[in-house]
Amino acid sequence: MTHQSEASLEPRHPAPPTGWRRTAVRLPVHMFRAGLGPLFRGRLLLLVHTGRTSGQPRRTAVEVVESATVDGRRSWTVASGFGPAADWYANLKRTPQATVQVGRRFHAVTAADLPAEEGGELMVRYAPRHPRGARRLCSYLGFAVDGSAEGYRAVGESIAFVRLTEGVRTAGSDR
Repeated sequence: MTHQSEASLEPRHPAPPTGWRRTAVRLPVHMFRAGLGPLFRGRLLLLVHTGRTSGQPRRTAVEVVESATVDGRRSWTVASGFGPAADWYANLKRTPQATVQVGRRFHAVTAADLPAEEGGELMVRYAPRHPRGARRLCSYLGFAVDGSAEGYRAVGESIAFVRLTEGVRTAGSDR
């Protein structure tokens, strides 16, 4: 069993890709726009959010960590692998109202950050369902995990998770 010090639980938020890697990462966005969203079988969604500076619609494909029904409303939880500085994450902080496309269906959603404890529990549930994906994400963020629930919980507590809930509006959302 590998033990980690508190200092090693600080994620290393990698820089967003550039050049041909950015083109490859953006390919799912173009696939959604071409009507091929069902190919992702709910593992990816297209997030249409408002640019915090430009005010223009922006599109980002993100992996669905978990989908559920919360208070009778559908929700999708996603993680910011590039940390809180990721453009889509910062845009949602500024304007939490967005639209998601799952398959061919569109849903108006409101974004809310998850508390660290809930992020930890979410990662514990995600890891057994997608073991390779969980290991890859942890490695990409600079974490060494031993595969235990405690290890994944600690990692999940340091990742920025966002829940996108259908039909919820917050005060001031009528602008």
